[in-house]
Amino acid sequence: MDSFASFFQSSGRNSWSYDSLKNFRQISPVVQTHLKQVYLSLCCALAAAATGAYLHILWNIGGLLTTLACLGCMIWLLSTPPYEEQKRVGLLMASSLFQGASIGPLIDLAIEIDPSILVSAFVGTALAFACFSAAALLAKRREYLYLGGLLSSGLSMLMWLHFASSIFGGSAAIFKFELYFGLLVFVGYMVVDTQDIIEKAHRGDLDYVKHAMTLFTDFVAVFVRILIIMMKNSAEKNEKKKKRRD
Repeated sequence: MDSFASFFQSSGRNSWSYDSLKNFRQISPVVQTHLKQVYLSLCCALAAAATGAYLHILWNIGGLLTTLACLGCMIWLLSTPPYEEQKRVGLLMASSLFQGASIGPLIDLAIEIDPSILVSAFVGTALAFACFSAAALLAKRREYLYLGGLLSSGLSMLMWLHFASSIFGGSAAIFKFELYFGLLVFVGYMVVDTQDIIEKAHRGDLDYVKHAMTLFTDFVAVFVRILIIMMKNSAEKNEKKKKRRD
């Protein structure tokens, strides 16, 4: 879900020119205000996603329907003109709610294994997001924008690999590669998308709702992978403990 959503927006991610790489300007007050709106919207979207996950735990609503609803809201948001601000914000919150419900089964499983895993995964994702976003914001020369092409290629490779493994059957090694390589790709997107948002804002694109949705997609993609990795490690530790007791 998260991979498809990010790929869906990839057509607008790499709309930069060589002049962007030579841009030495500091972030202007207008762009700073725009970034505040983006990150505030991102925090609200994360709260909506947490609500969706909680609703799944209560009523078991997460599944294919919520995934389709999330995609539908994203497409509706992207097709809605920017001047309909309230509608687009509502669609962002709705898509985030459905996204949270869609990953609800994974969160429910993590709680059953060890509730502390969920907290650790979220804190780890938040720290990674803060660090890499800060690196992108403090970079004077937008030198990370060139990574957009490499990351798009990596994302395409992940999609084809996932498609092939779903048809011909996959192995544990392929799953592990998809997990860690996907984590690397979306961590890279945190940096590239942040700098891309800054460049677009300098060119007059102040669509904070769309930009918040882009960062939200990156955040969820990284969170899901970190959570799966921690769950896998916890399960392996529990198995080792059982073997020692036996």
